Amino acid sequence: MDILFVTTELAPFVKVGGLADVSSALTKTLKTLGHAVSVVLPRFPALEASGLLVARRLTPLKIALGENTFDVTVYDGRLASQVDLILVDVPGLYDREGVYGEGAEDYADNALRFAVLSRAAAELARQRASQGRPFDVVHCHDWPTALVPTYLKQLTGETPALAATKSVLTIHNAAHQGVFPKDTLPTLGIAWDEFTVDKIEFYGGINLLKLGIVTADAVTTVSDTYARAIQTDECGEKLEGVLAARGTSLLGITNGVDYSVWNPATDPQIAARYDAEDWSNKVRCRGALQKEVGLELDPSVPLLGSVGRVFLQKGSDILAAAIPKILRSTDAQIVIAGDGDASLMKKLEAAAAKSHGRVVYVHQASEQLVHRIFAGIDMALIPSRFEPCGLVQMYAQRYGAAPIARATGGLVDTIVDCDAKLETGTGFLFDDESVEGLLGATERAIAAKAGPRWPVLVRRLMRLDRGWERPARRYEHLYRSLK
Repeated sequence: MDILFVTTELAPFVKVGGLADVSSALTKTLKTLGHAVSVVLPRFPALEASGLLVARRLTPLKIALGENTFDVTVYDGRLASQVDLILVDVPGLYDREGVYGEGAEDYADNALRFAVLSRAAAELARQRASQGRPFDVVHCHDWPTALVPTYLKQLTGETPALAATKSVLTIHNAAHQGVFPKDTLPTLGIAWDEFTVDKIEFYGGINLLKLGIVTADAVTTVSDTYARAIQTDECGEKLEGVLAARGTSLLGITNGVDYSVWNPATDPQIAARYDAEDWSNKVRCRGALQKEVGLELDPSVPLLGSVGRVFLQKGSDILAAAIPKILRSTDAQIVIAGDGDASLMKKLEAAAAKSHGRVVYVHQASEQLVHRIFAGIDMALIPSRFEPCGLVQMYAQRYGAAPIARATGGLVDTIVDCDAKLETGTGFLFDDESVEGLLGATERAIAAKAGPRWPVLVRRLMRLDRGWERPARRYEHLYRSLK
């Protein structure tokens, strides 16, 4: 098949969250399965700053949105995975730092920025169809590209062959929806009429994710449990009815891990390599991490880690409140890496400052340090209030660190709670979003580490197959089912 990905993040070049890893790894895996894969994303400064080579097309792409016309400059390149790369650029829209802006969800012109991206991707698909070589599928991700299915349907009237191109929308987090004032709609080239209002109206404004959900040929999200959860009041973020209406065309496909990047047996970023059959070098990684971040060199104490964005969704407030109790009830050390909400970061800073050197908080950890954290820690703390899929727990498992996580979303799909004798299980789960829940699971994990079967658990974690081939084949099956 010929597949076009439309995304706003691509690891390692442009990364805000897990979408970047998915965009990189899933496209690479689909390519290895024999498909032709192209990725479209904005020409953000970070791409070429990283040394990526691209060539500018001589003819710009002309697109119209409402009363405005844009000359979109198109650049072509190729990733090391042999996936084709297409960058779209309009002066003033993408040549700034950051992807989505600072704060809640937007730069003031975010609706226009990502409408231009979506419309450009649809025009690229139209051009291919007009040449008799239509893409089989255009796969878009989250609200910034959720207008692609609508623009594809608009352009099919101009180029009937485009009807052969189907659209898939993947929701990586239903909490981010692209909600804008109603008067934004004309600038997006979409009419407010009887055919549109039910698809995009959202409490007096417009909701781009809602329009994508209604319009795409299929909708997926990033784990089976989260697919069910977003059809309920608890996790649907006021879109539960729209999502439930998709029925069997809403599918949960759990993300995977790119083991060419996240694998302690081959990882060049860590102090010493190891694998499931011989993980004795994990002790060296632990000592190197303690030295690097300024913790006391002690091979005997449990070393806990927390990696990820600092937000309420991630339970960062729960973690900050639990730290003093963990330190009182155990002899653990803790290393925390991540940034985000300023008030929550201050709470983590305060907890670290009062820890007498047993807790270190690194605000902006490099990707290299993140690898070393996973290699050095015994357990990963993941107190998320909700988690569509989560990658941290799967990275931790591969590096022999047991996840301690709230039982929600994709965490349930990728972690089996350990029994008391460690005969079964791949982590330690707790149900309630509370300090006591996190503390109890942490104490249970630390007690288990002191037992004789901990090495058995570590090997079990590292032998798990969380690679991308299985989820990629599920996407492949979905794509074929749309034809």
